[in-house]
Amino acid sequence: MSTKTNLSGLVQAYFTDRLLRQRGASPHTVAGYRDTFRLLLRFATQRLRKAPSKLSLEDLDTPFVGDFLDHLEKQRGNGARSRNTRLAAIHSFFHYVSFQEPAHADQCRRVLAIPSKRYERRQIEYLTSAEIDALLAAPDRTTWMGRRDRTLLLVGIQTGLRVSELIGLRREDVVLGTGAHLTCEGKGRKQRCTPLRQEAVEVLAQWLRECPDDPVAPVFPSSRGGPLSRDAVERLVARHQRTAERRCPSLKRKKATPHVLRHTAAMQLLQHGVDRSVIALWLGHESVETTQMYLHADLRLKEEALSKITPLDVKPGRFRPDDELLAFLEEL
Repeated sequence: MSTKTNLSGLVQAYFTDRLLRQRGASPHTVAGYRDTFRLLLRFATQRLRKAPSKLSLEDLDTPFVGDFLDHLEKQRGNGARSRNTRLAAIHSFFHYVSFQEPAHADQCRRVLAIPSKRYERRQIEYLTSAEIDALLAAPDRTTWMGRRDRTLLLVGIQTGLRVSELIGLRREDVVLGTGAHLTCEGKGRKQRCTPLRQEAVEVLAQWLRECPDDPVAPVFPSSRGGPLSRDAVERLVARHQRTAERRCPSLKRKKATPHVLRHTAAMQLLQHGVDRSVIALWLGHESVETTQMYLHADLRLKEEALSKITPLDVKPGRFRPDDELLAFLEEL
C-alpha cells in the first residue's frame, strides 16, 4: 500500500531551506510566495475539506492547480498578471519538490508544464503637469496628515520610487543640503541614490522637523508612528485624486496609484530629453529595455518622429493592390 507524502513538511522546508538558506531571498520575495500559499491552502481547505496540515502532495495535482488559477481570476477578480505571479511561486515550489521527492517527478513535470497566460499590455498611464499641480494641491496642509501626504506625493512624483521604497524610507536615508538625495534598496537588493530637486528638499526639510529625530524612524509614518502600509498609500493617493478632480477634470479619466506616480516621474525625464539608460538607472530597472514602454506612451515623441520622415512633396494615400489575390489578402 502506497503512503501519501505530507505537504506540510515540504512547504516548510521549501521556505526555510530553499528560499531563506539556499537562495537568501529578500523579505519581499518571501512575503509574495507566502501569500500565494496562503491562498492556495485556503482554497484547498474549501475544495477538499481538509485542514492545511492534513493535505498531501498528491492533492495538489495538475487539475487542482488549474482550478486554483481559475478561482483567482473568476472569484477573486485577479488579472492575468497576478495569476501568473501566483503560478510562478507554485512552479518554484514544484521545481524544489522534483529534487526532494523523485518519486513525484511526473506530477511535478505536469504542474511545471502549466503555462503562463498571455495578457493585453495596456499603455501606461501618467499625469500631466496640470494634473500634478492639482494632486499636490489636494492635501490639507493645515493638518499633520495633509502635510505628510503632500510630501509623500511630491517625493513620489519627483523620484519615481516604488511604493515599497517610499514606505521603507528612514530618516537616515534622506540627505539634504549640498548634493541632496535619497538612498533606497530596490528590487534585487540593489542600492541606489536618487537626487532631489530644490522644491522637494525644502518640503522634506520642513516635514522632517515634525517627525521623530531617530535615524531609523520612517520618513512617512502612520498616525501610530510606524511605517505606512502599501494599502494606506494607495488609499491616500486615491482620496487626494478625488479632491483634485474638482480642480482638474481630466483626472476623472485616470486612476492615480503609487505606480502612476512612478510612471509620471519617468515620463517627465523622457520629455526633458533624458536618455533611456539614465532613466533605467534612475528607476532601478534591471534592463534598459524595460524603459522602452515610456517611448510608446509619449504621443508627442511619435508625432515628432513622424514629421521627420513624412515626405513633404508626396500626397498621402493608401496602398491599393492591382491583383485580385493581393486584394483578397489585403482585406483579411
